Amino acid sequence: MPTLVGSILRHGLFRPRQTAVVDDRAEYSYGKLLLGTWHLASHIEKHTDNPHVGIMLPPSGSFPMTLLGTWLLNRTAVPLNYLLRKNELRYVIEDSGIDTLFTVGKLLEVVGTEGVIPDHVKVVCVDELDFKGLPRPRFPRAVDAQDGSVILYTSGTSGKPKGVMLTEENFLTEIKAIDDAAHGLEIKTFLGVLPQFHSFGLTALTLWPLSRGNKIVYSARFVPRKLHKLICQHRPNVFFGVPAMFNAMLSLKQAEPADFESLKFSVAGGEPLPRSVTASLKERFHLQVYEGYGLTETAPVTNCNVPGKIKEGTVGKALLGVRNVIVDDEGNQLGPDQDGEILIVGKNIMKGYYKLDQQTHDVITQINLDGKPVRAFKTGDIGHLDRDGFLSITGRKKEMLIVSGENVFPREIEEVLDQHESVKASAIIGIKSELRGELPLAFVELNDGYELDEQALKTFLREHLAPFKVPKEIRAIEELPRNPTGKIMRRELKA
Repeated sequence: MPTLVGSILRHGLFRPRQTAVVDDRAEYSYGKLLLGTWHLASHIEKHTDNPHVGIMLPPSGSFPMTLLGTWLLNRTAVPLNYLLRKNELRYVIEDSGIDTLFTVGKLLEVVGTEGVIPDHVKVVCVDELDFKGLPRPRFPRAVDAQDGSVILYTSGTSGKPKGVMLTEENFLTEIKAIDDAAHGLEIKTFLGVLPQFHSFGLTALTLWPLSRGNKIVYSARFVPRKLHKLICQHRPNVFFGVPAMFNAMLSLKQAEPADFESLKFSVAGGEPLPRSVTASLKERFHLQVYEGYGLTETAPVTNCNVPGKIKEGTVGKALLGVRNVIVDDEGNQLGPDQDGEILIVGKNIMKGYYKLDQQTHDVITQINLDGKPVRAFKTGDIGHLDRDGFLSITGRKKEMLIVSGENVFPREIEEVLDQHESVKASAIIGIKSELRGELPLAFVELNDGYELDEQALKTFLREHLAPFKVPKEIRAIEELPRNPTGKIMRRELKA
């Protein structure tokens, strides 16, 4: 994979002293990154000849070295989500077909091995490997851009995790698109907290900055006070996170607007960003957060508000090389401001789901666009484009409720609930009703100092929503169940 690997490793040859990564343990120049990658390639080759290489590492410099070392051998990397439940992680390990797992001892202690890592899988701790001496120099070899670079497993909010096969072409398309979105911004330093097993953390906070020759500051864990300290110390220009992270930043009592002046491009993705959080960050820290949209299957970013092109309440316009198409249930393309399923067209669309031909067939389709048949990905999300091309997400197709024959999308109710002063976060699910088919049921996390006042919340909702959309019941919950990337696990609420 000469283009992507080469674009990163060349900095080790031409800018060896330039800082590449700062993590919780060490600092790596691009020269050290290059040597470390060569060392890892030799260690991988020594331990396994399997075409799939397992990587279970926290956000750190070890991750890109192991990833690039894998690619130098023309093998496929399988980054593992160490935050999964034990049975889910074991399923991913077995499904991916890996026989060797590269990790670090401290993380292995936290995750554990019993009941997680099958006996036939060899565990190699990167922090115990020998990096002394000059490793064998290796250079990228040409491969088909359609071959798999990684298999990233989805978080499994609706069933078992699926292995998403992403290619060299997918990543190159994404890097070019994100670079175009940030055009005109002076970017030197990134702050990375998102795990690198997640497509957002992998593409936007690893491959993109390293291909540019920028500096990345990684933190293995998200702790608001630590994040604040890193921002003040390193003055990053880019920070990508999930909405829960931005919401947590509002708990920083000692932070000042001047602390965040260096941040030129702060993007929230992974789930909807409550407007109340956006407004509070602007008011308290003068921090503009740009909401974006994407999926693991699209490598991931497809849309984003960017400096100079922003519309509140939307996830922005499609990035360079990406098209949004809105269709109805029969596949007919819809016009501006009409809600339908969002399809994505572009070279960022995954190759398919690993070993799941039928599931791949269910989401990859062909549509006619500009008079030509093109490959499109069915997101399962519902939304609409306005006349300026900004995309709004209104719900999930599978999560849509039918109340007395009317379509109700949970996000619409959640958006209103989240604006109430007592509500920290909310989630809506459907419960069966003999008379009305389904009824909305609300779960809310409350802000400190508040108790549940169900009647007051229902009165608030009636002021903003049609009566049939107001939940039958509102329940307070200490903490909404979320997956490792911050998405609410509705099936757990239903259980």
